[in-house]
Amino acid sequence: MAFAENRRAAREILNLADRFQAAWARSDQIFATVKPQALLSKPIAYRHPFIFYIGHLPAFAWNQICAGVLHWPSINARFDEIFSRGIDPDVDSGACHTHPEVPENWPSLAEVLRYRDRVRAAVLDSFEAVYACGADDVMAENGRVFQMALEHEYMHQETLLYMNHALADAMKIRPRGLCDYRFEPAPARRAITVPRGPARLGADFAELVFGWDNEFPALEVDVAEFAIDSLPVTNQEYLEFVRAGGYDEPRLWQPSDWAWRCESGAAHPQFWQTDHGEWFYRTVFDRLPLKAVGSWPVYASLAEARAFAAWRGARLPTEAEFHRAAYGSLREIAVPAGANLDFANWSPVPAGFAGEGAGARGVYDLVGNGWEWTASEFRGFPGFEAYLTNYREYSADFFDGKHFVLKGGSWATEAALARPSFRNWYQARYPYVFAKFRCVETN
Repeated sequence: MAFAENRRAAREILNLADRFQAAWARSDQIFATVKPQALLSKPIAYRHPFIFYIGHLPAFAWNQICAGVLHWPSINARFDEIFSRGIDPDVDSGACHTHPEVPENWPSLAEVLRYRDRVRAAVLDSFEAVYACGADDVMAENGRVFQMALEHEYMHQETLLYMNHALADAMKIRPRGLCDYRFEPAPARRAITVPRGPARLGADFAELVFGWDNEFPALEVDVAEFAIDSLPVTNQEYLEFVRAGGYDEPRLWQPSDWAWRCESGAAHPQFWQTDHGEWFYRTVFDRLPLKAVGSWPVYASLAEARAFAAWRGARLPTEAEFHRAAYGSLREIAVPAGANLDFANWSPVPAGFAGEGAGARGVYDLVGNGWEWTASEFRGFPGFEAYLTNYREYSADFFDGKHFVLKGGSWATEAALARPSFRNWYQARYPYVFAKFRCVETN
C-alpha cells in the first residue's frame, strides 16, 4: 500500500513498535516483582487484584485500538469485557464501585497471559490500518489512539507500584539493578515570591499529538501575587508536625478530613511505620530509618497536607498557582533536566537534590520526585469536551467535587506525562499516592 512506502510513516511505525515494546517490558518487570501466589491479593482494598491488571492493560489497548477504531472481531470477547474497567474507589464512603462485568473468579494466569500476548501481537499489526483511517476518525488521526494506549499503560505502571508498596514484603521479588538511595541533606527552605501575572493551564487541541480530554482547551488565568515554598515539605518537617500533636488537633483539619482521621485511626503518613518507638520509612522494597530519609519529600494524602499547612499558618497552592510558579504563561516547556522522573530512581531523592530541577524562580521539585497536591477540585476547563470516542467518561465521571488535581509527576511517572497540561487527580483522603506538597501564603 502507498502508506507503507512512505518513509516518514514507516519511521513512525518503527518508533511506535519500539515504544510499545519498551512499555510492555516495563509493565512485565513490575508484574515480575509480585510473587505468583500474591496475584489474587488486594493490598489496596479499593483496587482489583494484580491479576486484573495483567489482563486490563491489553484489554484497554484492544478495546480502544483494534475494536474501537478498526472494528476487528474479538479474539476473546469475555476477556475484553471482564478486564475492561477497574474499580472506582470512593474513600469517603468506604465503597468500591465495581462494575457488573467483574467475575466471581478470575481466569488463570496462563489464560490471561495468552490473551495478553495475542493482543500485543494484534496491536503491532494494527499500525498501518489505523493510520490509513486518516482524519476520518479523531482517535486514528496522527495515531492518537496509540498515544492514548501507551499513556494508559504508563499510568497503570505507577498504580501497580502503589499496590506493590502496600504488599507484604514476603510477597515481593526485589528487581535487580535498583539504584542506591540518596541521603544528602536538603537545602534550606525559602519563601519565593511569585509576582502577579498570567498562568496558562491546559493546551489547545492542535498543540499535542495526544492529550486527555481534561487537558483541553487552554485556559489563561490571572494569578495574584503569592509566596511559595522553594521545597516540598520533607519527612523531617512533617515529623515535627506529628510530634507536636497535629493528628490530635481537630482545629487543623477540615471536618470531613477529621472524620476520616478518626475513623481510619491514621496517626502518620501511609509510608511511615513505628517499631518499638522508632520511626521507619517504607520504600517499595525496603524499610529505612526515617531519620535517614528526613530530607526526602513526605508522601501524604491531601487531608494530611491540608492539616500540616494549617499548622504552619499557610495553605496549599491552587492549580493556577502551581502553573504560575512552574511555567508562567509559557507554551513550550521541556521537562527539567535532573528531575526525578521515569524510574531514574525507584524512590524519592532528597528535596531539591537535582539542582537542574529548579524552575526559573528557584522553586525546586515542582516536576518530579512526587506528584504535587493542589487545592483545586478536578473539573473541566470552560469549553471541555469529552472527545475520547470510546472513553467519554474518562474525566467526566470524576467531576464530582471529591477529586483534586495533582501536578508534576513522581519517580514512577513516565516523562511523557510530565507535560505542563497533564492533570492527575485523586480523592483527598486517598493515602497511597507518591504525592508530596508544599505551602503557599498570599502576600
